Amino acid sequence: MKKIYFASDFHLGSPSKAESEDRERRILRWLKSIEEDAQAIFLVGDVFDFWFEYKTVVPKGFVRLLGKIAELQDKGIDIHIFVGNHDLWMFDYLSTELGVTIHHNPLEIELIGKHFFIGHGDGLGPKDYGYKRLRKIFTNRFCQWIFRWIHPDIGIKIANFSSSKSRDAQTEPDYYLGPEKEWLLQYSNYKLKKQPHIDYFIFGHRHLPLDILLDNKHSRYINLGDWFKFYTFVEFDGTELKLKAFENADFDDNSIKH
Repeated sequence: MKKIYFASDFHLGSPSKAESEDRERRILRWLKSIEEDAQAIFLVGDVFDFWFEYKTVVPKGFVRLLGKIAELQDKGIDIHIFVGNHDLWMFDYLSTELGVTIHHNPLEIELIGKHFFIGHGDGLGPKDYGYKRLRKIFTNRFCQWIFRWIHPDIGIKIANFSSSKSRDAQTEPDYYLGPEKEWLLQYSNYKLKKQPHIDYFIFGHRHLPLDILLDNKHSRYINLGDWFKFYTFVEFDGTELKLKAFENADFDDNSIKH
């Protein structure tokens, strides 16, 4: 049976060109390892540490990944890319050039008989009011139009600096904080009260692999981790959903908070 795969938070472009290219090659090895049995691949936000599409210009780099995505799409594997808080300025370039589907909002979808709620996770749940206000500015059409008038060499440099500062300011530690402080876990339980049919909530953003049974004792909240430290992804075959790591001997089932 064909499988569905999920991954997030590659943050290509960070923290340096050399480290980003090493990570990109690892991602390519992962994609090659799953392409024979993949029905669809969901890249759930922050694929790039920064991305902005001018009318005729996109950021340099990432050609290996973009070429592989085009190849997989041409083979009939559906590729879905969600915008994250670092690459939310995706418009139509990737969908036009590569044929992928871009999602700007969380998606509810049925996959091989199970109901999924999928999103990057930024701005969901309680708190984080500063970012929620900032996101409204970043997604404002007029603000985007103004930014386009900045020369790409200057605009991308400013944005990369801002992106690195935003990442450095991220204060959530890489261990489970408990149900009172894990905002996406709280959001999943809240959403489940209104939509009890959802089997799996799949998010990124937190940079910590989590697999937690929700309040109804059936549905699960999954956080995909990241490709800085954990190199984690989810595999779903229609029967089992597993959180795994790629080329990470230090990661096993004991590494996941259940």
